[in-house]
Amino acid sequence: MKNNNQKTVVKVSRLPTIFQTLGLEYDEKVLPSIGNEVFKAVVAQFNADQLLTERPQMSALVRDSLIKHAKDFNIELDDVAITHLSYGLEFSRAVEAKQVVQQEAERSKFVVMKADQERRVVVVRAEGESEAAQLIFDEAAKAGMGLIELRRIEASREVAVTLARSPNIVYLPGGQIMLLT
Repeated sequence: MKNNNQKTVVKVSRLPTIFQTLGLEYDEKVLPSIGNEVFKAVVAQFNADQLLTERPQMSALVRDSLIKHAKDFNIELDDVAITHLSYGLEFSRAVEAKQVVQQEAERSKFVVMKADQERRVVVVRAEGESEAAQLIFDEAAKAGMGLIELRRIEASREVAVTLARSPNIVYLPGGQIMLLT
C-alpha cells in the first residue's frame, strides 16, 4: 500500500526541536516510517474481504492513526489520503483462489438444486403414473374385462398394420403343421 498524498504542517515554535532531533529532512525520515507502521497495524485488523469492501473505514483508521503518531514527532498532518492500494502477488493469488472456490461452491449448489428438481420431477411423474394405473384398474373393475380386451385388440391392430407394411414378413397360420420344402 502506498500513501501518496499527505499535507504536513509544522508549527513554527516547534521547528528548533524538530530540526535538532530529526534534521532538515524530517518529513522524509518520519513519515515513511510511521506510515509503514500504521499501515501494517491497520491492515492487520482486517481480513482480505474487508480490505476490499471496507476501504473507507480502513482509510479513516489509517488517517486517524497517522495524525496521532505524527504529533509524537511534533508534526501535524492536515490531510491523509490513500490514493493507491496494491497487494502482493501471494495476496492477489489468495484472493483469486478464494473467488474460484466460492464460484465452485455456488456451482455445486446449483448442481445440487438441479438434481433435487430432477428428483422431484421423477417422483411427481411416478405418482402421476401410479394414479393413472389406479384409475385404469378401478375403471376396469367397474367395466369388467371389456376395457382390457378392447386395449388388447387395439394393440393387435397396430402390430398387424406395422407387420403388413414390412416386406420381409411371412405369415404362417397357427395350429397347423406345415411343411415347407
